[in-house]
Amino acid sequence: EVQLVESGGGLVQPGGSLRLSCVSSGFTFDDYAMTWVRQAPGKGLEWVSAITWNGGRTYYAESMKGRFTISRDNAKNTLYLQLNSLKTEDTAVYYCAASRLWDFDKDYGRSSQYTYWGQGTRVTVAS
Repeated sequence: EVQLVESGGGLVQPGGSLRLSCVSSGFTFDDYAMTWVRQAPGKGLEWVSAITWNGGRTYYAESMKGRFTISRDNAKNTLYLQLNSLKTEDTAVYYCAASRLWDFDKDYGRSSQYTYWGQGTRVTVAS
């Protein structure tokens, strides 16, 4: 059974930090590019960050650059997202998603489709 399980969300004050994790199972993790996507309350999905299968390239949405860091540990089948300098507008459910080689644009870090999705972890930034 394929699973992507996110964790690490919670309530944090503005300016604080969190580290999200996404543990995969049931598929060959390092065959897939990985992406973080978020959904704020009442809004649509927003692409956050992506990383190639070997971690060699990373990509960020403009508003996240310098604050978020994506990484992966293929030995642990785990994807991470370090969130620093959090703002209230970062409040959202954060999802990890896996995309196959041919669905991933290495120039822009975007995927035409995602093969697997996690269930999400909620991040709330409030004072």
